[in-house]
Amino acid sequence: MSRIQACFNVLKQANKKALIPYVTVGDPNVEVTLSLLTEMVAKGADIIELGVPFSDPMADGPVIQKACERALRQGVSLEQVLALVARFRQSDASTPIVLMGYLNPIECLGYERFVEQAVAAGVDGVLVVDMPPEEGRQLGELAKASELDMIYLLAPTTSRARMQLICEQASGYVYYVSLKGVTGARTPDATVVAERVSLIKEITDIPVAVGFGVKDGASAVMLSQQADGVVVGSALVSLIEKYVEAQPEPSYQALSEELGALLAGIRLALDTN
Repeated sequence: MSRIQACFNVLKQANKKALIPYVTVGDPNVEVTLSLLTEMVAKGADIIELGVPFSDPMADGPVIQKACERALRQGVSLEQVLALVARFRQSDASTPIVLMGYLNPIECLGYERFVEQAVAAGVDGVLVVDMPPEEGRQLGELAKASELDMIYLLAPTTSRARMQLICEQASGYVYYVSLKGVTGARTPDATVVAERVSLIKEITDIPVAVGFGVKDGASAVMLSQQADGVVVGSALVSLIEKYVEAQPEPSYQALSEELGALLAGIRLALDTN
């Protein structure tokens, strides 16, 4: 059983929703990212999504695009992301880690080497935004053989037949994108999200996490009505950007405290509603 599956099993028994924060590795630098991971777990994160910096993050809005640019200016590569996960595993052997990014860096490294190195580092799942299921079988087979979960996106426009195809290849959880467009775009319609998540659950037993539009406790509760968890991304990355641009000198301790407080508020809202 993967760490991701075990995590959702424990949450289900406790009647709790998964809180899944996202940050881009290397924004503003790798050491700060590592410290933020520890803070996020302390404040209630169940699973962590780590963004792999890429020069053309087509599914992401301006907030995460700029985070990728800041990380790339630091020279952060896929190999450095894996090294960060290995360092995190020295102090945390239980929190599932999912890499979220694009196919190009993985292809450059090579599928077999990527899977081998990801598993060795302690990665639990991979979400490749621009890899449709028709093109994901080779990587998926390698991942499955190494018990690395392949996580796929489902969109508001995804047909039932295509949902079926995607869910057949997915493991760990599926990520439902709550609105059309890019990350951080606007507030989704909670009723529509609940209807779509219910449809997904008719098709698969895999847990469903909802992302795009979760920014605080109220939105997390609203969008998680039928889901098994929520992903919080742009709200956290925006907070990081605020501190990166602070003058004359950013306080990353203050960043950690404010980010932790935001997550703690979302955790409390999820647990009490």
